[in-house]
Amino acid sequence: MKVLLLGSGAREHALAWRLKQSPQLTALFCAPGNPGTAAHGENLALDPEDLKAVVAAARARAVDLVVVGPEAPLVKGAADALRAAGIAVFGPSAAAACIEGSKAFAKEVMAVAGIPTASHRVFRSASEAEAYARAQGPLVVKADGLAAGKGVVVARSGLEAAEAVRQVAAMGQAASALVLEELLEGEEVSAIALCDGEHYQLFPAAQDHKRIFDGDQGPNTGGMGAYAPAPFLHGRGLDEVGQKVIGPALKEMKRRGTPFVGALFAGLMLTPRGPRVLEFNCRFGDPETQALVMQLDEDLLPLLDAAARGELPARPLRLRAGVSVGVVMAAAGYPQSPRKGDLIEGLAEAEATGARVFQAGTKALAGRLVTAGGRVLTVCGHGATVALAREAAYRACALIRFEGAQYRRDIGARALA
Repeated sequence: MKVLLLGSGAREHALAWRLKQSPQLTALFCAPGNPGTAAHGENLALDPEDLKAVVAAARARAVDLVVVGPEAPLVKGAADALRAAGIAVFGPSAAAACIEGSKAFAKEVMAVAGIPTASHRVFRSASEAEAYARAQGPLVVKADGLAAGKGVVVARSGLEAAEAVRQVAAMGQAASALVLEELLEGEEVSAIALCDGEHYQLFPAAQDHKRIFDGDQGPNTGGMGAYAPAPFLHGRGLDEVGQKVIGPALKEMKRRGTPFVGALFAGLMLTPRGPRVLEFNCRFGDPETQALVMQLDEDLLPLLDAAARGELPARPLRLRAGVSVGVVMAAAGYPQSPRKGDLIEGLAEAEATGARVFQAGTKALAGRLVTAGGRVLTVCGHGATVALAREAAYRACALIRFEGAQYRRDIGARALA
């Protein structure tokens, strides 16, 4: 089977690594990919949001399946264009991808489907939103549209909430509407399911660490690390999320004539009243995917292909025992202004310990690997326990060197407590 994988992050490197292990794979193309994906397939120099170029590349190479990593091509209609060309796609249509592309739409879906979530209000006027926020007190302020993981601000007071509205409203088109919602407290976890439009298979719950510094301090980022399975949601609790969140969402999307095919990601807050959905994403998470693929104990390719064709088997995923921890190593200056061009060394030594290093913001330059983005690498360790998995990941991190490298030292620490 020939596969085209769209994207260039550590998530795509992790997916490429798993797809390459499939006996069914005959060729893997990554667009645009990165130096890490080049070790598993052929990188293609094209923009995943250039839909005509994506379709032409898939046709020219007689691709059997396209796997879409990032959300932007999906919201733009990549899956629609490919399906119109007769090419199978693991990824939702543009209409179904609105579940991430518009937080207001996602809230509407949740309300109709009876999915538990935070109470909220939608504003199209920043001044009205600011007045409401100042009077309301603690809130979460969200840009309605895509904001590269940075369109959410948690405010603990009315003054903070008003300032958060001004901050988010300045994001432009992504904030043409603002969603202000109840601030929920608890453990935050990610539940990701493979979906074929009607049926689903849930991965174990993962826990992301969004802020730049230890102890959840500093500004939000795209994610500084994750581990799985998260002990806060498993067994019957995870089954309940499938029954009360994933299943109803799929049923409602199908009822609307926009069935969801792909990876449905539910960001959850585990409150004293039970799990509440914070948001839906229409794709695999990053950095959650890097940890989750380490947990999978079966061939990923036939699962993605079956989902794309509406034939996902009705059974649980086969999973590896133990825990996987992924630590993001970021460039100097991230998240405000990441520095580029710093030499990266020690990857071979790190992987010689048994860890996996997935590349993101990297570039091959004159035979050397240099930094080329904010989140540079995700270093993943596996172990029988959280403590052993953390030890494996951090032992590998210590062997990797680039100027100004920064990473959190507490990924997975809450699970130890």
